[in-house]
Amino acid sequence: MKKILSLFIICFFYNSIAAQQHNYLLHTDANISRLKEQIKKNPEVQKAWGNQLQKAKDLLKKEQSGTPDLQELGLAYRMTNDKRFAERIKKTLLNAIEQKSWEGKELLQRTPAWKGGLGTAHNSFYMAIGFDCAYNYLSPSERKQIAEGIVKLGIKPAMDDWLNPESNIHTFDTMGHNWWSACVDMAGFASLAIIDEIPEAKKWANEISATATEWINYSGNVLENKPMTFGRDGGFYESINYANFGFSQYLLFRYAFQNVLPEVKQPEISILEKMADFFIHTTYYTNEGPLSVNFGDGSTKRNGNACVLLLWNLGLQNNKYAWYLQKTMKGSDKEGMELDSPQGLLLNPDLTNYTDIKSPDLTESKLFSDLGWATLRNSWKDNASMLGIKSGFTWNHAHADAGSFILFHKGKYLIIDSGNSSYGRPEYTEYYCQSEAHNVALFNGKAQSKKDPYFGVKNEGQLYNLLETDKMKYIFSDATGPTSQWFSRNFRHFLWVGDVILVLDDLESYTPGKFEWLLHYNGISKRNGLDLSIKQDNAEVLVRPLYPETFPDGGLPHDFPEKMRLEEKTGLKDHEPDVKQSYWSISHFEETNRTKFISAITLKNDDNKDKLPVIEKFEGKDFLGVRITQNGETTEIYLNLLADGRIKHRNSLNVMNSWDTDAYLMALTFPEGADSSNPKNIKRLFLSDGSYLRKEGKPLIHALSKFSTIVDFDAKTPSLQFQGQDGATISLASKNINAVIVNGKKLDVNYNSETKLSKFVIKK
Repeated sequence: MKKILSLFIICFFYNSIAAQQHNYLLHTDANISRLKEQIKKNPEVQKAWGNQLQKAKDLLKKEQSGTPDLQELGLAYRMTNDKRFAERIKKTLLNAIEQKSWEGKELLQRTPAWKGGLGTAHNSFYMAIGFDCAYNYLSPSERKQIAEGIVKLGIKPAMDDWLNPESNIHTFDTMGHNWWSACVDMAGFASLAIIDEIPEAKKWANEISATATEWINYSGNVLENKPMTFGRDGGFYESINYANFGFSQYLLFRYAFQNVLPEVKQPEISILEKMADFFIHTTYYTNEGPLSVNFGDGSTKRNGNACVLLLWNLGLQNNKYAWYLQKTMKGSDKEGMELDSPQGLLLNPDLTNYTDIKSPDLTESKLFSDLGWATLRNSWKDNASMLGIKSGFTWNHAHADAGSFILFHKGKYLIIDSGNSSYGRPEYTEYYCQSEAHNVALFNGKAQSKKDPYFGVKNEGQLYNLLETDKMKYIFSDATGPTSQWFSRNFRHFLWVGDVILVLDDLESYTPGKFEWLLHYNGISKRNGLDLSIKQDNAEVLVRPLYPETFPDGGLPHDFPEKMRLEEKTGLKDHEPDVKQSYWSISHFEETNRTKFISAITLKNDDNKDKLPVIEKFEGKDFLGVRITQNGETTEIYLNLLADGRIKHRNSLNVMNSWDTDAYLMALTFPEGADSSNPKNIKRLFLSDGSYLRKEGKPLIHALSKFSTIVDFDAKTPSLQFQGQDGATISLASKNINAVIVNGKKLDVNYNSETKLSKFVIKK
């Protein structure tokens, strides 16, 4: 009897020591202690914990399900040590390892069978969480039994499909986007959970960890027509949904690896912080919660909360992440980690030292050139205005939307992307993925090939020359490549001046036909005179076509065949393909092979609602002009028709209202009522694709190669936003100065008192 008792005491002591030495994946002792302290001090956290505990209690009453989602039960057991939760976890684990496969039948029916897809990955994650959290409740034999089941049904199928040289069927080139991190890294996550039971598990985890740099640095494949996984600025082309999902799966594995094997060095990945910035820039902030850019298979309700939260817990902590987490920790998203989710609650950061942050330490606008995405905003404040532009790759989750744009204003999503639907619906391929579901230009009703979303686009769209000051922003979209079956020129320029965004389409085709551009919207839209209103609640923008003509200002459309035509078309609502949604087509009556659509979008707000910007057309020989007067300033914008590609091997020299330039676009800002022809009155200058601007032979700016710039003459030290040749020598009209500011950096100048020009060299 004494021997039996002694053996029992030894086994109990051994199990207790083993439980104490167990390194938890996510539910570490430190995280549990932190959460318990937050519950005491923070009513929001206390409420969120109450919700999670109730969900776990409700699961105890339900029949055993086929899906071993053990997140709520795992958190409840680690927080309460209530054995009822552990017992339910054990039963679920034992039941799950008796299944034949954790993969769905659709993938298993492929040739060869896909045994390690997302179904296997999700179940591996759930099983690992349950096994890890209930570890000290399970007997050694139960741990061994369950661990072997996880290997058989989760880890081995994934490694056979993705990694093992003898059997793998996937590569970065075939399924190397978000599936790689989900399937491979969740096998690694599960390996970390069973590292004490399966000797090979540590080797598997290390092998999987080493693949991270190859996945992130995948550079694309010309023959297979596949893009790079991540852009150099941290963007991920597949949409916000899949950027958050794919990247968070890797970060979950990396965080668990850090907790379980803290002595093992993980790969250094410089793009981690850039990826977080990608989410911050592509989120729009409102009083009611964040909205996201929903290009491709995205959703306005998804964001990068999970990724930034995991980066924070990995030790990348700073003001901009704290600001972003404060904006995104509320709500509930199945792929996010907000406060009302098990992992979000567990990893909820203590941000008490960051409560006074007003905005992130980032520029208001950002170009992700490798993606062909850009966001331009006028403030980081809630309910500001944000313009999103897409002209990049098309394939898979990225739609045929080269040259499209969207607009958020006063807390609402007004000019929209049509979104997407379930992939099993025919409307997904036939409508949502296609050009007509986006705000693009069409020629004879066509833009990109219908096959692009499946096969990819060989010549992708591009975005160039983002310039930004507090008074003016500019970016240039080239959608010619993806639409080159119909367009020989498909350029779209955005010039944001105060409360007006000018959209300039420069279009050319091979034969005469009908050009039009599409406008998808939320809310109520109707035409009133020259303007097309788009309004939702108290948010409103006015869209006014200016060239080649305006809308009829009164009378019947039949009486004005030369004016712009407005046609209502029917599309489908985002994520609701059974619901019809109207959108607009704006076109000109004349069939031609070359046209310029210039339209103004006025952002109505509380400051200008009683005195909207005044927008006027003017034109002359070989140029089109737009004049915008607002807030005591007038800006004149000139489009040089000699610079639109019709002249080759000769420079596009033009004199427009006495201003001599070879620029494609020019804008001059001066005090309202001042003489616009007097260089002394110019407060701000904008040039796109120009090498000089002269007045009566005297240059305001000059270089030997063309560039794009915004010059602020109003400042004590002249300031330039500049895009052009590195090493270019610039001559700038100025007073006697010794420095200029170029792209935020101070450069020394040589001032010539005779010519009154300051000369300096551009250095990147």
